[in-house]
Amino acid sequence: MSGQDGERIAKYLARAGIASRRDAERMIGEGRVVLNGAKVEHPATFVVAGDVVMVDGAMVAEAARTRLWRYHKPDGLLTTHRDPQGRPTVFEKLPPDMPRVVSVGRLDLNSEGLLLLTNDGTLARRLELPTTGWLRRYRVRVYGMVDSDRLVSLKQGITVDGVRYGPIAAEVDSAKGANAWLSVSIAEGKNREIRKVMAALGLETTRLIRVAYGPFQLGNLPRGGVAEITGKVLRDQLPKDK
Repeated sequence: MSGQDGERIAKYLARAGIASRRDAERMIGEGRVVLNGAKVEHPATFVVAGDVVMVDGAMVAEAARTRLWRYHKPDGLLTTHRDPQGRPTVFEKLPPDMPRVVSVGRLDLNSEGLLLLTNDGTLARRLELPTTGWLRRYRVRVYGMVDSDRLVSLKQGITVDGVRYGPIAAEVDSAKGANAWLSVSIAEGKNREIRKVMAALGLETTRLIRVAYGPFQLGNLPRGGVAEITGKVLRDQLPKDK
């Protein structure tokens, strides 16, 4: 436990790899979390040594050591633990010997490439924040006539449908007719950011592959493949607390 009085239950569940803090708070609101036999009513509830925490009727084990994996997400999978429509999810397709993990950010249904997975929800939230300074890098195939000057202007940011997107680095790798491959780097990663920004430039995104998240690369990891990042590399690469 952290501190003499334990820690907030949402943080405890995040450290145990059950869910992100935000999702843990939602689970508490849905009445799915029980502490010492009583339903938890508020995310500010504290857990101390010896407490018994249960989620959906299953006991939550003490947090294991923090681990991080690279995963090559294929397109056609949702980055969610449960889909009301019954569509296939990333977590259903992971190897059976994987512990319960959460994703660092998301890739939408039709996007593919590098997705980081961790058993520590607090770490996931930390790595999602723009304050890490980590860039998300993508290869993006677009359909339409690319205006190089407009691509360069994205370094100043852009507002689309009232949403402000921060600086985006984008350049053409190759082009043939109305099809082009771009290299795109963003620091924040709002919902469907690249697709929306490209649409604002008159370009349809026909393929989107994340090739790097901060210092971690997709490399030659096969589609659907999972590779754990060693503890030493994880410690060396994690952003230092300021």
